[in-house]
Order: sequence, then C-alpha cells, then structure tokens
Amino acid sequence: MTTKILVIDDEQPTLKMFSLLLSAYGYEVLTAENGQMGVDVFREHSPWLVLTDIKMPVMDGIEVLKRIKAVNPHTEVIVITGHGDMDLAIQALNLDATDFINKPLQREALEKALERARERLAIARSEEEQITLEERPAAAVVGVRGNVTAHTIPHLNEAFDKAVKMGKPTILIDFDENASINGAGITGLKELLSGNRARGLHVVLAGLSSNFKAVFASVGITQLADLFDNENEALGSQ
Repeated sequence: MTTKILVIDDEQPTLKMFSLLLSAYGYEVLTAENGQMGVDVFREHSPWLVLTDIKMPVMDGIEVLKRIKAVNPHTEVIVITGHGDMDLAIQALNLDATDFINKPLQREALEKALERARERLAIARSEEEQITLEERPAAAVVGVRGNVTAHTIPHLNEAFDKAVKMGKPTILIDFDENASINGAGITGLKELLSGNRARGLHVVLAGLSSNFKAVFASVGITQLADLFDNENEALGSQ
C-alpha cells in the first residue's frame, strides 16, 4: 500500500502541523493550499488518503470531495470540519467521505482517524464479507465492518432477516470500532430500524467511533435503537 497522504488546507500553520505529525508517523505527505491545487496533486500522485478542509477559497472541500470521488470512488477522504459542525459533516458523508475530524486538530483524533482508515483498507474485501451473523444465547448478532455504503445495505438487510428468523429476544447490530458509514448507508440503516421498530423487534446497536455516534444522534438513529460502546455492554443491559 502506498504511504502517500494528501493534505489540503488554506491555512499554512495547519498544513505545517499535519506535515510534521504525518511525517513522524512515516507517511509521505503531499500538501496543497487550496482545493483546485489539491485535485491536481491528487490526479498526479493518487494518494491512498486525502485530508481536506471544508471551508477554503477557490474551491471548497465539498467540491474537492466530489472531484476526487469522481476520479477514484474508493479513495479514503477525511474532511476537516469546524468543531461541532455536524451539518457539514453529514453533507460530506452523503458525498461518500469516509470520516471527519474537527478543528482545532487533536493529535489523538487524527491518530484514531488514520487507524480507522488503515483498518478499512486492510479489510479490502467484498461487501458480503463485511457483514457477519452469529448466534448468542439471548441475541442474534449482526457484525458490520469496513465502510457501509448503498452496496452494503442489501447484505445488511439479508443478514438482519436471518437474525429475525433465529427467534432471539434481541438483535444486536455490532459495528466494528473502525467501521464508517456514508450517507446512503445511514439512510439504509435508518429505514431498516424504522421498519423493524414498527414490527416490535428489540434492536440495539454497538460500536462505532465517537464521530459516528454523534452523527447517529444527529440524524435520529439513536431514537430508533439504543447505542452502546460494545457488545458486552449492549447484551449485558438486556
């Protein structure tokens, strides 16, 4: 896997900070001071991951995201948003950004975002293999890994239907902590939970990073199913 990472931000201090941190982690860091330059650098070097600010002159991060995804839809793109700017984060996820981090940049948040990106690439498997189904004494557990997209949702629905047929009192959808979910995946999950809530099924969620927990709360998914940190906590609460 190439170790090139592209950082796009119009603030020089931010670019320098990213360059220092990412170089210390062993990556080859490419930088661009605006969106148009960033797209040009991406086309020339094809980095495996792009970090882009959202609010920039010349071309904003949303347009950068669109153009990069048009060139290579499998590129990991992490957007940098203002602290608590959930609307922009959700807009980016709807355009297939795979993650987001907030300004001011926190080293721990960057490290976790990089870890999640590496994990998703390491999975590098088909959508079918992203979804697993296991039986527990009092629950059926649907496991979810990687990046959940519109292509993943049919497999999630299929596994969920099989979980229902197990006849367990609880169905747990257990996200790997490094999993991500784009806009289409969020919509598909919300539809799944809404439909099964009407059927009276007891469904709980576990896992996911704090970023996506915040997104789930923002779009109302936590009103359809309780969200726990991990499987043990979720099943221990029943």
